[in-house]
Amino acid sequence: MSSIIQLLPDHVANQIAAGEVVQRPASVVKELLENAVDAKATDIKLIIKDAGKSLVQVIDNGVGMTVTDARLCFARHATSKIRQAEDLFSLGTKGFRGEALASIAAIAHMEMKTKQDQDELGTHIVIEGSKFVSQEVAVLPKGTSFAVKNLFFNIPARRNFLKSDTVEFRHVMDEFQRVALAHPNIHFSFYHNGSELYNLPSSGYRQRIVGIMSGKTNEKLVPVNEDTEIINIQGFVCKPEFAKKSRGEQFFFVNDRFIKSGYLHHAVMAAYDGLLKDGSQPSYFLYLQVPPNTIDINIHPTKTEIKFDDEQALYAILRASIKHSLGQFNVAPVLDFERDSNLDTPYHYKDLEAETPTIQVDGTFNPFTDDKTNPHYAKGSSGSGYSSGSSSSSGSSYSGSSYSGYSKRVEPTASWESLYVGLDLENPETIESSPFTFENEEVTSSLFNDDEVEQASQKTYQIHKKYIVSPIKSGMIIVDQQRAHQRILYEQFLLNMTVNQASSQQLLFPLDLFYSTVEMKLIEELKPSLETTGFIFEDAKTDHIVISGIPVNITESEVSIVIDQLLSDLQDGIPANSYSQNDTIAKSMAKSLAVKTGSYLTEKEQDNLVNGLFACKDPNISPFQKPTFITMRVEDIDKKFAL
Repeated sequence: MSSIIQLLPDHVANQIAAGEVVQRPASVVKELLENAVDAKATDIKLIIKDAGKSLVQVIDNGVGMTVTDARLCFARHATSKIRQAEDLFSLGTKGFRGEALASIAAIAHMEMKTKQDQDELGTHIVIEGSKFVSQEVAVLPKGTSFAVKNLFFNIPARRNFLKSDTVEFRHVMDEFQRVALAHPNIHFSFYHNGSELYNLPSSGYRQRIVGIMSGKTNEKLVPVNEDTEIINIQGFVCKPEFAKKSRGEQFFFVNDRFIKSGYLHHAVMAAYDGLLKDGSQPSYFLYLQVPPNTIDINIHPTKTEIKFDDEQALYAILRASIKHSLGQFNVAPVLDFERDSNLDTPYHYKDLEAETPTIQVDGTFNPFTDDKTNPHYAKGSSGSGYSSGSSSSSGSSYSGSSYSGYSKRVEPTASWESLYVGLDLENPETIESSPFTFENEEVTSSLFNDDEVEQASQKTYQIHKKYIVSPIKSGMIIVDQQRAHQRILYEQFLLNMTVNQASSQQLLFPLDLFYSTVEMKLIEELKPSLETTGFIFEDAKTDHIVISGIPVNITESEVSIVIDQLLSDLQDGIPANSYSQNDTIAKSMAKSLAVKTGSYLTEKEQDNLVNGLFACKDPNISPFQKPTFITMRVEDIDKKFAL
């Protein structure tokens, strides 16, 4: 029998490896940016087109490669990062597998230009699907440039599984932000479809965070700094009042490498215990430095998961350091209820030395002098502070007009008789007065008779601030107040967006809301749909929007909540067709504005909610396909009591 096991060709093996390493354009961005960082570059440019589907180009000014290295770097398991297996436990570089370039070259058109500083000429290589098309000598600047075009050109099935440009661009933006945040000492620039999105000069951690997120991020940050034998923690956490519903701005960096760790995230949440609203997520940017031999990075191809030697100790230190920072900057509440916070010493005055206050004394001051030019006295009627004519022989008190040294002269007011000028005081009966009416009792109006109100008040009941019970002929119905209100609002918003023209209420003072670059791009795409619901956008900048009008059923304080919830629901992309987009927006706004479980409703509000629910086209289910009410017949209740 002939052998059936054989070695796969290199190009097939590379395509299989690419399935793990390259999942979307963002994977290419991550690998190329990390290679540029490992090449000790100080200036890195990222250029993409069509969210990376057409072009991903990374240009750096690193050490470059020789002719031999330029050819060899596209071979599988060829790397300059490690030499032996022991190096895996003392990694100081981003990459070490030697699979990225080979995997990318197997599924795309790739062009590389590289040159070392001491060489006069560089190398220009073109590869298409693991096949070398050309290799030439070229005049190039120092560093390396990788251009990846037509990703998945030879695997159309993988290309069809890519999401919309908005979703893919968001993933590319995430990878760029992670690398840029981890290395603030490197100058990064980012271009998409010819427009510059980021130009981040070399700076510190705080400046880099503010440069990437938005200008208002600076006032949200609380510094964290803790140095122990096990771990060194630096970075920032955000104040509890700026917590968001989504988990977008949460970054852990271990030895300048972005990681994901649910265990460490739980430590951060434990430090915020009691400070956050339900469902809110704090933002944080934490840089952890640990000995390389205490972590294992080689457990996943994306290298975003790490195993620690002593996770329990890291958990305790991280939780304590964040709690300490929130406390020392007066973010966490203090339990001393009798303490006057106005007497607290600001934190930045803690290490300053006290200074003796300077006091200026006028040695020539004499309160009993008769000098009219004394600056300490104002000129009064007597011209002095204590006038000799201001007291009587019997020792009476000083007169108000002459004691002008310390009191302001009071001008005499008009006589009270001036109020009656023009009136005939001798004949009071001739003075006409307008009739006055006094309201003895409070007059209230009602749309219903007392009998009707008494009957209506017995129609609905609220149970546990969650359900509304209303009797019917066959028994009773139990309505979930939150789901019912979601259905009512959902149909109202959908009607305004598709049929009716929504009304807006103008704001006296326009609202300025600040968002990140990715969120601003999402809002720009949503603006036409939001305007149909009643929003009026006055202006849109690179990092904030100005809203001058809002829908009539939204209060000013709810605007930011609605938009934050909308951005959270659409973080996976905006639906392509307009109906799905309007449907998603209506669902998100209904979820934000619906009355929550635990809210007390008056009897009239209960009636309006029940009547509004059964006026809907589909009152049986909420917008999220959950039942809004159940019916209990009298027969069903009788069975409960049957023996």
